[in-house]
Amino acid sequence: MESPPNFPAGSMPSPLPEAFTLGDLAPFIARIESAPRLLREAVGGLTGAQLDTAYRNWTVRQIVHHLADSHANCYIRFMWALTESSPTIKAYDEGAWSALQVSRTGDIEPALVLLEALHAKWVMLLCSMSVDDFARTFTHPETGDLVRLADLPALYAWHAEHHTAAINWLCHDRGW
Repeated sequence: MESPPNFPAGSMPSPLPEAFTLGDLAPFIARIESAPRLLREAVGGLTGAQLDTAYRNWTVRQIVHHLADSHANCYIRFMWALTESSPTIKAYDEGAWSALQVSRTGDIEPALVLLEALHAKWVMLLCSMSVDDFARTFTHPETGDLVRLADLPALYAWHAEHHTAAINWLCHDRGW
């Protein structure tokens, strides 16, 4: 068995240039749209023991729950940034969330359904946004960084692909 790669889907994306078009965002929105289907395919048919197999620090089960939790937080950040003037968002401890009993032992089906519904609604939101909407920002309280909404579709498309690639890598490595 090989050592799992840190970035099985490649490195994180760079921010978009200051001047961008809606066309620049379209490929990332399409990837966000397909992410739940690709995750469901990656975990389809896995047994409980396989879901409880770790890829680096988290089990497959924890990864599925993490994706639903993380992307729900991002969607809410979009909503805050679109309805408030550069709000300071609420950070969360993803490690603590993943350590909760529900993430360690819970059925993944509700997390998959949540991700499917969330991404469907998120894609509707993203497709309704203008360049000015995507230029809106929020402040991250832990770093103090001003985060532009335009940079998040690429990051969260990559995030879903990163974790799905980890599951696919594990399945390939273990011969599942």
